[in-house]
Amino acid sequence: MARKLPKVDVVIVGVGWGGGIIASELTKQGLTVVGLERGKERKTEDYFMVHDELRYALRYEMMQDLSKETITFRSNTNVRALPMRSYGSFLMGTGLGGAGVHWNGHTFRFLPYDFEIRSKTIERYGEKKIPEGMTLQDWGITYDELEPYFDKFEQMAGISGAENPLGGKRSKPYPTPPMKMTPSMKLFEEAAKKLNLHPYPLPSANLSEAYTNPDGISRAACQYCGFCERFGCEYGAKADPVVTVIPVAKKTGKFEIRTHSHVRRILHTGNKATGVLYTDVTTGEEIEQPADIVVLTSYVFNNARLLLLSKLGRPYDPNTGKGVIGKNYCYQVMRGGATGFFEDREFNNYAGAGALGMVLDDYNGDNFDHSNLNFLHGANISVSQYGQRPIANNTVPEGTPSWGKEFKAASLKYANRTINVGAQGASLPFRHHFLDLDPTYKDVFGDPLMRITFDFEEQDRQLAAFMSEKCGEIAREMGASKVEVRGKLGPYDITPYQSTHNTGGVIMGASPETSAVNNYLQMWDVENVFVVGASAFAHNSGYNPTGTMGALSYRAAEGILKYHKSGGILV
Repeated sequence: MARKLPKVDVVIVGVGWGGGIIASELTKQGLTVVGLERGKERKTEDYFMVHDELRYALRYEMMQDLSKETITFRSNTNVRALPMRSYGSFLMGTGLGGAGVHWNGHTFRFLPYDFEIRSKTIERYGEKKIPEGMTLQDWGITYDELEPYFDKFEQMAGISGAENPLGGKRSKPYPTPPMKMTPSMKLFEEAAKKLNLHPYPLPSANLSEAYTNPDGISRAACQYCGFCERFGCEYGAKADPVVTVIPVAKKTGKFEIRTHSHVRRILHTGNKATGVLYTDVTTGEEIEQPADIVVLTSYVFNNARLLLLSKLGRPYDPNTGKGVIGKNYCYQVMRGGATGFFEDREFNNYAGAGALGMVLDDYNGDNFDHSNLNFLHGANISVSQYGQRPIANNTVPEGTPSWGKEFKAASLKYANRTINVGAQGASLPFRHHFLDLDPTYKDVFGDPLMRITFDFEEQDRQLAAFMSEKCGEIAREMGASKVEVRGKLGPYDITPYQSTHNTGGVIMGASPETSAVNNYLQMWDVENVFVVGASAFAHNSGYNPTGTMGALSYRAAEGILKYHKSGGILV
């Protein structure tokens, strides 16, 4: 029988960006909060002088142990799903700070179009523009309503940037100036302007200068070491929950973090949660943590899975289109792009930062006319300089042997002579793309794994082809001696890495018939449960999701405080 602990105001499941923000905001107002994190404790000192590409980037030191819990995948309902036994398409983090510790730091705001995507698409093109089976829907909130929360996240994290000329209006400038301009970024900027496009510096959570945020947290500037993605930051220059919001919550004395605590069920009476049941993975003991409010702030798959395991909310049925838990799973279209090879110029590609780059949004959202195109939305196009670590970066021209003397010679020659112009495309929802519990495979505790049913559609193939051509135009304008444009987008393959931008499954909206949570991320069906994260996205935009997820987390925190005071459905 589970050991029952004293009741607290709020229990949080997962202590990453969402959990850290919620804990910080609630404890500042005097609420008692327990944060349950299934991974281990983390601190900045763990990464002092640990620039180990093999350990972190290739052996996934900071990621979830797939032998204990993973996901299963199938491309459609006619085939059997199989477990992801080794990392490929995306990386699921674990430990205090979650994926917020090993992210790159790209911090975009989704476009105004994104939040009202169905309404604005129909208004401009008519309903027939939306393909059959595409479950496009508005988010139940507008950009203008969310803008103050975007600003709050950016001020907390110290985002370095300059205004996006094609983005939504801002109430304040970024708190710190853009990062350094590298020669490759300058080439991209000049080429884009010659093509009458609108480049701007990539909004970065890697600080361009020393910064003290409104909570009094001081951090040092980025050193451009090139070890951001898949690594913790030894300087604290990259904003992550461990160096920003978690210390604020801990300082109040109202926040208790319990690591190695694997939450397996939300306890409830049917329409109200009473707490959670978790296993202490160091002892195997089952523990019940009662709470007035339960907040899920774990990764996309974990949020949806925990609701399904707990029998909370209505599971989505792709055959009828009814139900909401598991609906609108989306990803990212990363195939569009081009590589430029330079015979007469070298660049220092091995220096960099996770969010060092130049970007443009001329082909993102509905910033361009789709009347004669066979796809909706678009992509962010960029040149980024992450720092090309030596093991995993050996870009050579097509036709070069993949091993041997010729490969080595080409690899050395082009080590600092290539620039990649990439496109990060939106992923729009379809009725037959969803999350549910796998009927066959289970985790180490005997609970069903999360099953993904997803594939690329004609929408994605058309988008990728269009963006590849645009990337090729820019690369040629940059003066590359040879430009290789990406090939056609094939079926979704879960084995090569693409992006850890999984979204949906517990989506937000204006109606309980079509969404799981309202615009405070409060469940329609269970008023004292809030589900925070990119699981709330009704689709994924042509951007990294963290900035928008952070804004929604601050809004959710506001909603939780309102609920704690007055109760009831907030919308």
